[in-house]
Amino acid sequence: MADNVARRRIAVVLTPAPRGSRAGNRTTALRVAGLLRQLGWTTRVRTAWRDEPCDLVVAVHAVKSATAAVAAKAARPDARFVVMLAGTDVYPRYEPTPDSAAALAAADAIVALQPLAASALPAALRAKARAIVQSATTVGAHAASSGAVARPFVACVLAHLRLVKDPLLPVHALAHVPDTPLVQVVVAGRALTDDLAAAMRAAVAAEPRARWLGELPRRQARALLAASDVLVVPSAAEGGANVVSEALAAGVPPLATAVPGNTALLGDDWPGLFPAGDAAALGALLARAAGDAAFFAGLRARAAALRPMVAPARERAAWAALLADIGLD
Repeated sequence: MADNVARRRIAVVLTPAPRGSRAGNRTTALRVAGLLRQLGWTTRVRTAWRDEPCDLVVAVHAVKSATAAVAAKAARPDARFVVMLAGTDVYPRYEPTPDSAAALAAADAIVALQPLAASALPAALRAKARAIVQSATTVGAHAASSGAVARPFVACVLAHLRLVKDPLLPVHALAHVPDTPLVQVVVAGRALTDDLAAAMRAAVAAEPRARWLGELPRRQARALLAASDVLVVPSAAEGGANVVSEALAAGVPPLATAVPGNTALLGDDWPGLFPAGDAAALGALLARAAGDAAFFAGLRARAAALRPMVAPARERAAWAALLADIGLD
């Protein structure tokens, strides 16, 4: 057998999230590993560097994977090195640690999850950054309402409860939504602090139109999304949330904060944008989506038009092009 086909190339994908975690960094790592396997690579997902032979290292989250990434680069200087930016790597501002700055400086390529993230980087790093939008597969058929409906209009929130995600905002927004038509907010995600868990329990206890389901298995979370009328993304900052991709794939329009991580994916003129932290504005959007058939139909049409952006084939092709550009074609 010829030397150039003697063995499959090996990629190590580093993530701070352990096996079994439903955190976004783990989901991203597993998806990247899957895409690389489709491109003919042998892949290994690790939470720490194990000093193993490899041709490619992909570090998910510049700051949280920095220690492992720097160790990998030192041990395998001939391997190609890619760093993927998480939202907290660049928002609310770019403030690298010494290790993450070293990892980004050493990277052959930097991957952002949406086109605006690279603009937060210094010019020297922007030159080797590119955006690769996360893909998603369609989950079943979405049977959404067509405006004013007899059944509840369901708005789901899929995110672990932490302050940057502002998880209480959609529940508080219901105070600004009329009783008719009935709008329900369903929150699914694990509270990352006891204080947030207590606050969420108190909020849903005071609002009969809201429920908190806690953390759901991925299959159930995707089923909830597919059965909902809209997705709410209330985050104060986002790096390019995969749940937005999943909503577009499922035909579920997002109502999202007007922050760069959302507008870069949805567009500055997305009709479902609202200011971060503004419960009244979100409440007005929920009421309009539930009660205005033409507005809701327009939202769904806009979401459908963006579905090709999150096609798995498109993400796979983007990774293939990146590998070719860094000498791994």
